[in-house]
Amino acid sequence: MESDIPVWARPRGVTLQDADAAYLAGVALNSLDNLVRGDFVWVGAWRQRLALQSATAAVNLTGRREDESALRDTHFLRGAGDDPGPSGQFLMAWRRLANRTTGCDAEIVRPVAEQHFALQWDDGLAEVIANAEDMVVSSRPAPVLAAEIAAAVYRARPDAELLAFWLADALLAQKLRWPIPVPLLMGQVASAVFKSGDNRKRIRPGGEGWGRAVFLAYAAAAAEACDLGIELAQRAAKLTTVVPKLRAKGSGDVIKLLLSDDAVPGSWSSPKLSARGARRLFDRLGELGAVRELTGRPTFRLYGL
Repeated sequence: MESDIPVWARPRGVTLQDADAAYLAGVALNSLDNLVRGDFVWVGAWRQRLALQSATAAVNLTGRREDESALRDTHFLRGAGDDPGPSGQFLMAWRRLANRTTGCDAEIVRPVAEQHFALQWDDGLAEVIANAEDMVVSSRPAPVLAAEIAAAVYRARPDAELLAFWLADALLAQKLRWPIPVPLLMGQVASAVFKSGDNRKRIRPGGEGWGRAVFLAYAAAAAEACDLGIELAQRAAKLTTVVPKLRAKGSGDVIKLLLSDDAVPGSWSSPKLSARGARRLFDRLGELGAVRELTGRPTFRLYGL
């Protein structure tokens, strides 16, 4: 696949007019729409890697220090039933966004708010979510609606800012009729587009310049997501070319996991493939240049595209 986002459509410097920012967002999201509807075999891994980026940005926004590697470890190496902690819950929230059908009703949003963002559900949040359905059927562009619902959440509950970013992507996907949302907006929160004034204070949802910031953030995020898609498409192509060389029973299941998720533990096992067999398989895939070991460690390894 190729990205058809031209260089001029990628945000550079300061965009002064809202209309200019909206145009850039429209161009970039149109290109991303083509990718989303392409139904490539690697889109699961692509979405989950974007989810990891978004969760890392959320963690950093709250003052915690976990990076992508630490969050990946927390998720893939924890024992069954173990509490992943607050940062791990953020990752689960964005993984959940990237692994479900679109929709913004209370049945979908409330568990995310309560379980992953530790928010008390109240009438204010319920009202915002109830109004989301009317927003989707309006004629306003998807990035405009994303900015509006995030601002509405923040007005109702300033403690729910992370949920506001999460919902922006959910509503954007629903408006664009994507089968599954793509984590985008949160990953840009630390970028220059969300800074204003001489002191470069961060623009909060609904604050002055919020709409323009969201447009530019979606333009940048869509471009970066397309770039990541190109990178993963090349890696997935390499992976699929070596499949005929694999003789281990159960290797097909491992290939599917690598294409559908951010990472796979080196100790993964199934009724068809023992943990020892999986380690040998990952070693073989690494020798063939078909996967990457993501941790740099000699033990507790994780592999991915």
